[in-house]
Amino acid sequence: MAHTYGIILFDGFELLDVFGPAEAFGMVKHFDAATRLLMITHDGEPATSAQGPRVLADASFANCPPLDLVLLPGGIGTREGVADDAQKAFLRDRAASTGLMTTVCTGSAVFAAAGLLDGRRATSNKRSWQWVIAQGSGVEWVPEARWVADGKYLTSAGVSAGIDMALAAIAELEGATTAERIAAAMEYEWHRDPAWDPFAKLNGLV
Repeated sequence: MAHTYGIILFDGFELLDVFGPAEAFGMVKHFDAATRLLMITHDGEPATSAQGPRVLADASFANCPPLDLVLLPGGIGTREGVADDAQKAFLRDRAASTGLMTTVCTGSAVFAAAGLLDGRRATSNKRSWQWVIAQGSGVEWVPEARWVADGKYLTSAGVSAGIDMALAAIAELEGATTAERIAAAMEYEWHRDPAWDPFAKLNGLV
């Protein structure tokens, strides 16, 4: 069965948080042409990235179709996202029916603020670590990790780590062989070990 991948955009999202995983998700259609990749915003209007470029949306929270994977990126916009009740409500609603719920970078702070990570292991961007962990006292935060998988929830460290996490998600949904072929097509050296994390030491977390 073909899968639908959904990426949530908001003003101030980090470009590579979105387009690294989007490149990988988009390549799934080479193996199943019915695969869909959708960009989703609160109102269906374009979102402006932290770096400046604006991105069109395919759907709004109100008309978004069923999804097999949700990805929430990080970026400076998550500072407002932790208090965005509409976004948190959408995430909680989708978590009840979506196979995989994933975040990149400080996106995990919004998941935590929505209560989705309570009692679960998770990680995030190491340079924003103290702010992120303050959003979820009930979360078992893992300071040294490229990404963390706990049930349907996959959370990754900063920016480029999202590509490794996205490939792991593809391996779960589409199979390891498909994920490996996509990594090769991207000419990307996939870090398959979720514990590989030189940046935790660099930022004094271990």
